[in-house]
Amino acid sequence: MSDDCIFCSIVAGDIPARTVHETDDVLAFLDANPLARGHTLVIPKSHAQHLGDLDEDLASDLFAAVAELTPRIRSTVGADGANVGINDGEAAGQEVPHVHVHVIPRFEGDGGAPLHAVGGEQPDLTDDELDAVAEAIAE
Repeated sequence: MSDDCIFCSIVAGDIPARTVHETDDVLAFLDANPLARGHTLVIPKSHAQHLGDLDEDLASDLFAAVAELTPRIRSTVGADGANVGINDGEAAGQEVPHVHVHVIPRFEGDGGAPLHAVGGEQPDLTDDELDAVAEAIAE
């Protein structure tokens, strides 16, 4: 737990939340500033700032909860789809330094955009550059 983390305070029960799912290791609750009806945050209960800070078991538990909740959220609010995303690091827009997965219900004509819209201008990469990046990541 981190003393200055709002999500750790929610896990501790110091700040109320509209909990929709809870296990020993994972908590899901409605976003207090939703982008859509049913916008849910799914977090590990233990403090981790970045995805790479999660151990394999906790990452598995977190994404199992996301996979279980996404269709339930869509069904409950009558959504036509959902964006599932993570802002990992300040440069990516992470505002709370605790891993959290957004499940944002989407509705036909809601004016939202696909996740590709958050990336900004697309880089013009050659096949050689793409190959080099792929090889470096795979190593």
